[in-house]
Amino acid sequence: MILSNKSLGIKEWKADDKPREKLMSKGKEALSDAELLAILIGSGNREENAVSLCQRILGSVNHNLLELGKLGISDLMKFKGIGEAKALSIITALELGRRRRLEDALVKANISSSKDVFELMQPIIGELELEEFWIVFLNNSNKVLSKQKISSGGITGTVVDVRLVFKMALELFSTAIILCHNHPSGGLKPSQADINLTQKITEAGKVLDIKVLDHLIISGNHFYSFADEGRI
Repeated sequence: MILSNKSLGIKEWKADDKPREKLMSKGKEALSDAELLAILIGSGNREENAVSLCQRILGSVNHNLLELGKLGISDLMKFKGIGEAKALSIITALELGRRRRLEDALVKANISSSKDVFELMQPIIGELELEEFWIVFLNNSNKVLSKQKISSGGITGTVVDVRLVFKMALELFSTAIILCHNHPSGGLKPSQADINLTQKITEAGKVLDIKVLDHLIISGNHFYSFADEGRI
């Protein structure tokens, strides 16, 4: 009878197949997402080892780590073998990863492309369940002076006070701004309300000589740029 790794405990695997040993001998890049998660939780259940359990958990979110990060303690505890402590370990690790991405983005203080804006804002709004509208304020050299949440709303929209946007810009002596908001639904296509608001803020900025450089819609690990699409 041939036993698969799924039916064997990790201790019975060949050394090269054990996640911890594999990490030490081959480096972190050699491990799959499931193997990295398996190191976090340490053990599986009676029917499956830690790696198989983690593969099943990842499969429930289409192997998307951003979607995994949206799961709460109760969601993770629905999987046999995941108790409160293991659920907390997974959530903690994913939150640390999100904060690391944010810090990496903050190191690069100058904006030269829509991708730079995405890398700055995705860790903040990319995984939210409700819509938020943010402004990135820049100086003459396109250096980030500040990023501020203007409003938050429901799943399908939020209200933006244009006067508040430019009040902040004037207080910061900002010469340019970039608009950002998320679409929790997963779609990236701008709504007519998004288009109208972009035009309204752009026109108001012309009066004050504050340029609107772009408007990014962010959803998960993807984005839509008004500037890249020639709509601003």
